Amino acid sequence: MSKYLVDKFLYSVDRDPELTERYREDPVELVAWWEANLAGSLLNCIPAEQTTWLAFTDEERRALAEHDHVALFGMGAHPFLTLTLFIALFERDHGPMEYQLAYARALDHVTQPYPDIAT
Repeated sequence: MSKYLVDKFLYSVDRDPELTERYREDPVELVAWWEANLAGSLLNCIPAEQTTWLAFTDEERRALAEHDHVALFGMGAHPFLTLTLFIALFERDHGPMEYQLAYARALDHVTQPYPDIAT
């Protein structure tokens, strides 16, 4: 897994309201589009320098497409990046702090030591 690439996806989608909405409405399409069009350019890689780490694994692609923050956390994605993006995606569908509490409950089974989130 390229934790850096997954974290870059989470960060860049969260910082762009248009991408956030596209990710909310059609995550499969947005993940595929981002991987094909932005993965290399956001990391300043010219085509001759692109390598396989500039592509998601099938597991990463599935977790991103399914908005599966528990799987992403288990793979080492930074929890603050998933939390802030997923708040932008889903908080409007819930009452105050309802989504954040549900997010935490979904990770309740995780015990220390947590997955390494260093990139």
